[in-house]
Amino acid sequence: MPEPLQCSQINVREFWVAQTMIFAIEEINNRTDILPGIFLGYKIYDSCSTTMLTAGSAMALMNSYEEILTDTSCSIPAAVQAVIGESGSTNTIALAESVGLFQIPVISHFATCACLSNRKRFPSFFRTIPSDYYQSRALAQLVKHFGWTWIGAVRSDSDYGNNGMATFIEAAQQEGICIEYSEKFHRAETDKLLKVVDVIKGGTAKVVIAFLAFGEMNNLLEQLTIQNITGLQLIGSEAWITASNLVTPGIYRILGGSIGFAVSKVEINGLKEFLFKIHPSQNPENTDVVDLWETLFQCSLTNGNNSPYKTPCTGSESLSELKNQYTDISELRVSNNVYKAVYAVAHSLHDLLACTAHQGCAKSLNTEPWQVLQALKTVNFTLKTGEQVSFDSNGDPAAKYEVVNWQLGPDGAVQFKAVGYYDASLPAGQQVVLSPDSMVWAGGLQQKPRSVCSESCPPGTRKAVQRGRPVCCYDCVPCAEGEISNTTDTNDCIQCPEEYWSNAKRDQCVLKAVEFLSYEEVMGIVLVIFSLFGASVTILVAVLFFIQKDTPIVKANNSELSFLLLFSLKLCFLCSLTFIGRPSEWSCMLRHTAFGITFVLCISCVLGKTIVVLMAFRATLPGSNVMKWFGPLQQRLSVFAFTLIQVLICILWLTISPPFPNMNMKHYKEKIILECDVGSAVGFWAVLGYIGLLSVLCFVLAFLARKLPDNFNEAKFITFSMLIFCAVWITFIPAYVSSPGKFTVAVEIFAILASSFGLLFCIFLPKCYIILFKPEQNTRKHVMGKTHAKSQ
Repeated sequence: MPEPLQCSQINVREFWVAQTMIFAIEEINNRTDILPGIFLGYKIYDSCSTTMLTAGSAMALMNSYEEILTDTSCSIPAAVQAVIGESGSTNTIALAESVGLFQIPVISHFATCACLSNRKRFPSFFRTIPSDYYQSRALAQLVKHFGWTWIGAVRSDSDYGNNGMATFIEAAQQEGICIEYSEKFHRAETDKLLKVVDVIKGGTAKVVIAFLAFGEMNNLLEQLTIQNITGLQLIGSEAWITASNLVTPGIYRILGGSIGFAVSKVEINGLKEFLFKIHPSQNPENTDVVDLWETLFQCSLTNGNNSPYKTPCTGSESLSELKNQYTDISELRVSNNVYKAVYAVAHSLHDLLACTAHQGCAKSLNTEPWQVLQALKTVNFTLKTGEQVSFDSNGDPAAKYEVVNWQLGPDGAVQFKAVGYYDASLPAGQQVVLSPDSMVWAGGLQQKPRSVCSESCPPGTRKAVQRGRPVCCYDCVPCAEGEISNTTDTNDCIQCPEEYWSNAKRDQCVLKAVEFLSYEEVMGIVLVIFSLFGASVTILVAVLFFIQKDTPIVKANNSELSFLLLFSLKLCFLCSLTFIGRPSEWSCMLRHTAFGITFVLCISCVLGKTIVVLMAFRATLPGSNVMKWFGPLQQRLSVFAFTLIQVLICILWLTISPPFPNMNMKHYKEKIILECDVGSAVGFWAVLGYIGLLSVLCFVLAFLARKLPDNFNEAKFITFSMLIFCAVWITFIPAYVSSPGKFTVAVEIFAILASSFGLLFCIFLPKCYIILFKPEQNTRKHVMGKTHAKSQ
């Protein structure tokens, strides 16, 4: 048979709690406004913090204090109207499940497990301390408030620790907090505790959530002290954050700066005097008082072998001379919860006995526990401390906590300083109120520690989660071109609108640069210079020809077509200017139609001159009368007809689908190409095709006339000019298609200028050379002499 369970030592805090309950009952019995003429009694059981003894105590309370069940036990009325306790969640679960079947109310002062709010499982349970449902979420909000996203977690392996940590982890994940490790141990598991300490020591998190009961926390601190593990920012639960018996010499280097939630602290008048009047001489048979006295004063009252102390007590010891957990009434937190629990039962009984109108109310002193249970659900009163006491539908009180910070007082003693509060009734985001300026941090330092797996990603970057690691561990990846992030720690970059592009830092969208061939840039200026130079040279040639219009060399080369050709060449040079500058609706239509018509006029003139050369040679043959079929009138009509066809093509093009300015955003992502869209591709290539057709025709005719007599050798120059013209425009097509942006326009202008200069120089440069530098050859005799010599 296993040995009966024995309590190893007295728990000073639990004894203090029991004394507070006795104080509250005696205070109520001495009052006339609550239960007048009626006195409350009590019976206290020591569970030694074990579930088995708690269950045995529950059975005794339900069966007239019979701790051993008999056949008649269940028929005996319950001995109590309500049960105050337990301190631990696991023991409270055992107690509440046992007595709940008999509708005996249980009011706990320190059991915080959220599972106890389950009304189906615990129909008779109430508590005067908030549920861990709120504390766990408040801890997650506290961690988030300080910017800690990488934390460790340690918990008691019990209902209290496991349920509280599960709720915390869920809330932490919702807040974007990552947990590096989550370890648990029981105070009896020494080996597991050592493994937990190794995990803490090997972790990188600087913040540790300690959701531990007092016993486990005490053991953990012992190991942290032995292994000299410091610098951790501990975040504590209400079970230990204000436990003054944890304060030992040197502990501040480990627990200094710790933060946690605690139930509100109040001052209960008369409690100090009641606690201090305890003396073994008043209760010599109360072994708990004897154990307390021996523990506090380290002496023996029994003078027997059972006492661990050898020094006998004198009997003159005074509690007022001690400074320890029992005599320190500055932290009346748990005791206040017991005080509220006793008063809740008293007010419920008061309401029952004063009630005469409602069904279920007792008309005599023989009240039943189920009636007290119903009265507790609606109880609502205010203590003389100013606190309002009531329970919600789950038996829970309003969730309010103080935020406590471990600091050193002016005298060097550790104090639990309130630096804020938590109120679940406030709107979301405003529930935690803190005064960070008055806080100290890990080790008592003034600087808040950082605890992140990865540093914040600055604007212009995004977070990329590292493979196989929590979401808080990431790399900062620069946003792609055209995307930005203007906040820190963004998960995704934002695509800039179509007309915008990202700046160099990738943190702002800026308007895209608009590109077109302008007059201000070097390339535009160079092309303008060449265009004006070509037009100027053309005018000079025309002036020279006009001055020399009566000379044989000008007359021999059809002066009328020559002047018309010079005029069209001047227009060709000038039309290139319409391609430069910001495209507009009118400039787009003008540049293509002007180019097409002027070039056709030019080629028509060259074609006319070529035909004249062929006709003139044929006219020298005996009996030939061909020149009368291609005289000046016919030459003018041919030029007009060829040009009119191009004019009609342009009119159709402009009518059906004219060119228009277009913002091209497809070729370049980082800039907008402002260009003239040709509108109808058929119209554009029809214009170019017609020019090409006339050019080929002119080249073929000139090629056929290249071996005519010398005085008609203009055909050779026309052949060469057409060869240059065709080569330029054949090269233009692939260059035009492949050149991006403003270079497309530049290629087109270059083709216009190159072909125009080719025509100008090849056809007119030889004649100008003779006029200016060989005037002796500019005579009819010389021309006719050559002709005569050739004919001979």
